[in-house]
Amino acid sequence: MAPMALENEDHNRDAVFNKIMHGKSAEEKAGFRAMLKKDPAAQKAAVDEYFKHWDNKLAGAETAEIREARRAEYATLTRHYYNLATDLYEYGWCASFHFCRFAAGEGFYQAIARHEHYLAHMMGLREGMKVLDVGCGVGGPAREIAKFTGANIVGFNNNDYQIERAARYATKEGLGTQLGFAKGDFMQMSFPPNVFDAVYAIEATVHAPSLEGVYSEIFRVLKPGGVFGVYEWLMTDRYDNDNAQHREIRLGIEQGDGISNMVKVDVALAAIQKAGFLLEHHEDLAERTDARPWYYPLDGDLRMASSIGDVITIARMTQLGRFFVHNLLGGFESIGLIPRGTRKTADSLSVAADCLVAGGKQKLFTPMYLMVARKPKE
Repeated sequence: MAPMALENEDHNRDAVFNKIMHGKSAEEKAGFRAMLKKDPAAQKAAVDEYFKHWDNKLAGAETAEIREARRAEYATLTRHYYNLATDLYEYGWCASFHFCRFAAGEGFYQAIARHEHYLAHMMGLREGMKVLDVGCGVGGPAREIAKFTGANIVGFNNNDYQIERAARYATKEGLGTQLGFAKGDFMQMSFPPNVFDAVYAIEATVHAPSLEGVYSEIFRVLKPGGVFGVYEWLMTDRYDNDNAQHREIRLGIEQGDGISNMVKVDVALAAIQKAGFLLEHHEDLAERTDARPWYYPLDGDLRMASSIGDVITIARMTQLGRFFVHNLLGGFESIGLIPRGTRKTADSLSVAADCLVAGGKQKLFTPMYLMVARKPKE
């Protein structure tokens, strides 16, 4: 199979669009307040560009051509997804856009941080190392891992708005000299070869059109002997693409989370080795026996919360909380307080939440397949 063509990067175009759509909303303290300051025309353009890949394309009607079209426009799809979803993520979740394991009595934010610490531990990150965070979001994991390990981290992202928010948070926490951020496409990174001691990705490389492609780029920028650690979103061996319900779950996750081409575990394992890595450890952490499942915040069982603070946080993600947000955003759209399309994005995230829970309960999907691999020294 010939290598797939990659999208042409146009940083000037992206910067102009970011300035028009988001204005100064990156300076807002909370995601909900940032929603109030978007440009309606730019928001509509982002909504149209993103949802053209999903509207009227149900799981039963999905074709290879539809999936290939999403793969071909992976960068634009992902960029516009986060133009639309970032503020909703920060409102409903936190600044670390990922799932985690939960120990007995462990608070939500504590568990999120422990999941980041565990990856750093498994990779052996330490003070003074030069580390790349691929798909850094608004920098929550980078800030936590920088503080935990003392490493110098470069956050890499193809969304200008997220980079602006990440840089603002890093400065606020006094990490400006330890953290830096760069714009680009992780399928064609601008870094020279052999420059990083370590690279990690937390639930980010799932946005790639080809795992072998993104893993190969990571391999290229790693120094010989360098380590790569990833929490990957994957369909498990239990997933059957000929099963209509399974396909509906996968498509709901892909649509609500900006994913062009989610694959199964065996594909990821083959991809990381084809990229040239020596695989040192791999494991589905969702299969660990934990006090509470990774998807419990989305499942709405507040009895599993560890504190009143967790109840308040998790209540936003329950079906009742999402129903409230649906109506609130609809009301705000009707009076012009926020741009149209915000509720559609929130509703898409809600569908994804239900599909994530279904995929987790049926063990069809995992958001935390851990792989730790090393670039050979020679």
